[in-house]
Amino acid sequence: MMVFLQSNISTFFDTLTIGGIILQILKETWLFFQNQILAMKWLNQLIGNLLSAFGVNITDRFGASIQFFIYDVIKITILLCFLIFIISYIQSYFPPERSKKILGKFHGIGANIMSALLGTVTPFCSCSSIPLFIGFTGAGLPLGVTFSFLISSPMVDLGSLVLLMSIFGTKVAVVYVIIGLVIAVIGGTIIEKLHMEPYVEDFIRSVGTIDIASPTLTRKERVIYAKEQVISTFKKVFPYILVGVGIGAVIHNWVPQHWVETILGSNNPLGVLLATLIGIPMYADIFGTIPVAEALLFKGAQLGTILSFMMAVTTLSLPSMIMLRKAVKPKLLGLFIAICAIGIVLVGYLFNIFQFVLI
Repeated sequence: MMVFLQSNISTFFDTLTIGGIILQILKETWLFFQNQILAMKWLNQLIGNLLSAFGVNITDRFGASIQFFIYDVIKITILLCFLIFIISYIQSYFPPERSKKILGKFHGIGANIMSALLGTVTPFCSCSSIPLFIGFTGAGLPLGVTFSFLISSPMVDLGSLVLLMSIFGTKVAVVYVIIGLVIAVIGGTIIEKLHMEPYVEDFIRSVGTIDIASPTLTRKERVIYAKEQVISTFKKVFPYILVGVGIGAVIHNWVPQHWVETILGSNNPLGVLLATLIGIPMYADIFGTIPVAEALLFKGAQLGTILSFMMAVTTLSLPSMIMLRKAVKPKLLGLFIAICAIGIVLVGYLFNIFQFVLI
């Protein structure tokens, strides 16, 4: 009997040991993927070595700024093209008319959830999402459902998930996306319950069907479509990447750390509000804001404050609000801005409170 117990106990602990080894291997593999594939730290080191070989001192501010700029532009460009290709290929299965039919099968909060999820595989910026929003609304989908799409599309697309993972880690990225989807669902539900349909401009109701039924595409045609989307989106986005990386390089190497900590650090309870207000007048997408966010985090800004800034830029940019005003009346536009702004501020403070758990 004792031999039997000893044997089973030994087997149990051997199993625990093997399980621990497997978990450790998985953890190391994921860290490698996150640091070397997503964050491309090897690329940063390679660029630093090349600059040093050409006589650039990468330890001073000027040299470090050059290294930061080259590294981030190349890294974000590679991720940008890869993500746009994958997402566009997926999107080829969901043309507007098909998306409308899918959403039309759901009702209540289920429709809002599906609409928010659909937003994750659509364009990367709010200005690109508004034409689809107009089409969905004109096609007769419930207004709350279309607003759930409009909120989630720029805020929590698949590109943001991957890019956030490359900078902030998996936990932050996943929580950010989940909370963004929650904001989209709640925002759309509130608009639905308040019956804001009279505040949609009259011409939207006469848009009618948003698209003819798309033909079945071959795999080759989907690849061609994805390539075209890569080229088209890259041309639109690349200038913002250059500007964003340039600002990030300045913050990273030239702005004193105590300035950032004073304005956006834990000692300023209004940091989240300030970051949100600064972000709203700007226009960029997730690819342009990532290098700025990376530099701010390095300088000591709080995580939630940074994320509030990013969400404000991508969701409530001034150009997109001007476009949206053409489709909806001021009362509905103000409600949309208020819902998004309150959600963004709450997210910022929640992330700041739980920052020590997430990073």
